[in-house]
Amino acid sequence: MPAMAREANDRLARQLARHQALHDPGREPRNQLRWLPEVRRWQAERLRRSFDRFLRDPSRRPAAEFFLCDVYGDHDFTRRDADIAKVLPMMRRLLPKKLLGTVADAIELGALTQSLDLSMAETLEALAPRRRKLDATLYAQAYREVGEEAERKRQVALIGKVGRGFGQALKLPGVAALLAFSRGPARLAGLSELQTFLERGFAAFESLGDVAGFVGEIERDEVAVSKRLFAGDDDPFRDGGGS
Repeated sequence: MPAMAREANDRLARQLARHQALHDPGREPRNQLRWLPEVRRWQAERLRRSFDRFLRDPSRRPAAEFFLCDVYGDHDFTRRDADIAKVLPMMRRLLPKKLLGTVADAIELGALTQSLDLSMAETLEALAPRRRKLDATLYAQAYREVGEEAERKRQVALIGKVGRGFGQALKLPGVAALLAFSRGPARLAGLSELQTFLERGFAAFESLGDVAGFVGEIERDEVAVSKRLFAGDDDPFRDGGGS
């Protein structure tokens, strides 16, 4: 196996192991914190508000929904990741290196988001032990308390990499045919979550057109909101932005 392909495969395996460890309550007790579901719920709702202009645009709605539901939303990805772990050797042989890298980026984004969410939940336990619901003020306070500015920048960068990765994968010869061919075997093998994740990504970005423009808008919004949160801005989520 060429060195670059081997490196991509190793990265996918590392990110998958990290993702699984961060979501395992036995290995990461903070998964039991009562604030964690509320952090996820609040962030998902705010992100949907920030995506409103995309959701109202028929050409960009599928890509926006893919981000909200499959990449950066309040969803349980353990089944998808179990599918990936099961077929990792086959993926290494069949999937193009660029698409393999995009899958790894998506899993790294999920792992990083989980890590930051766990820190937010832990901080909220200390800041607001008697509260049950988040609002923008409390969220911003916890965000600054957690810090991790470099990790927040990495989070935004990964959102962009996943979007551009799917856009570039559309141009690879044979990928669409490979996904269509693998649909039946994937279903029979119990790998439907992984198959539908890849198919939804392709379908969403195929109808998008200007992938770079769409992803660039998300990145600009996310960077701006993160900067305002760290700066203690009175209205960090103005203009519908999300982080």
